[in-house]
Amino acid sequence: MVTEIKGKVIKGLGGLYTVRESGTDDARLYTARAKGVLHRDDEKLLVGDDVVVTVDDSVPDGVVISDLLPRKNALIRPPVSNIDYLFIVFAAKKPAPVLEVVDKLTAIAIHNSITPVIIITKSDLSATLAEEYRAIYSCAGFDTFVVSAESGEGVSRVEEYMRSALSGGKTGAFAGASGVGKSTLMNALFPHLLLSTGDVSKKIERGKHTTRHVEIFDAFSDGFIADTPGFSLVDFARFDFFVLDELFATFPDIIPYAAGCTYSDCSHVGEGADECAVARAAKEGKIAESRLESYRSVWRTLKAKSGY
Repeated sequence: MVTEIKGKVIKGLGGLYTVRESGTDDARLYTARAKGVLHRDDEKLLVGDDVVVTVDDSVPDGVVISDLLPRKNALIRPPVSNIDYLFIVFAAKKPAPVLEVVDKLTAIAIHNSITPVIIITKSDLSATLAEEYRAIYSCAGFDTFVVSAESGEGVSRVEEYMRSALSGGKTGAFAGASGVGKSTLMNALFPHLLLSTGDVSKKIERGKHTTRHVEIFDAFSDGFIADTPGFSLVDFARFDFFVLDELFATFPDIIPYAAGCTYSDCSHVGEGADECAVARAAKEGKIAESRLESYRSVWRTLKAKSGY
């Protein structure tokens, strides 16, 4: 007997995928390999994919992922698909955040119709820095939280937000550098997960990898949450996240000021505050200088990459 079952890929390791059956209360799990075509780069399976599993009872190991259903989005960093919320986590201190990476992640999320949410951890190490970073991203229009998983500060507010955001079967993913406390925070939010956690290297002040693969877990009632490996680089030169013409729309805090620029083709990169309303807004503190610098950095990369 051959049966086709729809499900969601919740983990993938060594060519074996765990698929959770969709639309059932018992949430049956299947372990299966993907058929050949699903190993191609443009159709390679990602955690978060909705798929069809074919079960053939007449042959040994007759369980295979036979079809990939349409995606609403797919990310390269972190490698996950069909996400509704991206919870971008960075520490107020140890390791020090690289705000350009944070800004690239917000841009990628917005381009893929994913809601970016900022979570600043380790506020117990520097409340002053945590507040400075909170101000940057709140001013940019993002939902922003300051937490300390050690003291419990802010964790209940994140939990309340996530309960509402992920209701109705939505999926969120945690993303950020190693050592910022993603797994520690997830354990505080979801104690049953018992995720591995690690410390920051005192020598180089970088996090030690504890999460090795992407995995989706149940979150609250009917939502899902993905834990992802830490990373410290989002390389627009190497990967095709989006093209130059699409960059402007991914910085919502810059958009309202652009209409005031002297020239309609202003790039907001080389022009001074006398001509560029975006540069003027940054000078006046209406846009964070770090956000504008991130925009300009990505613009230059994509400009060079486009060859014009």
